[in-house]
Amino acid sequence: MVRERDWGQFHAPDNLAKSICIEAGELLECFQWDANPRQDRVAEELADVLTYCYLLSDKLGLDPDQIVLDKLGMTVGKYPVEKARGRSTKYDEL
Repeated sequence: MVRERDWGQFHAPDNLAKSICIEAGELLECFQWDANPRQDRVAEELADVLTYCYLLSDKLGLDPDQIVLDKLGMTVGKYPVEKARGRSTKYDEL
């Protein structure tokens, strides 16, 4: 879709990062006045967020699956089960 429409020229990393924030705001707007918003609207906005995330990772040469696994590995170290289970406390206050 991007290639056939020649939109790649507009996909500088900073533009994609801005687009992620804008679309995340639209996703949040779904929940602004309704804790149970229409699922189709949520799905549309979430798809936009994910699309821009994938486009940014591609532009930066990052593997989305790998960076998520790497981050999860860091989180496991910061939040040991024995200290973090059932708590929302930040890691440096556990």
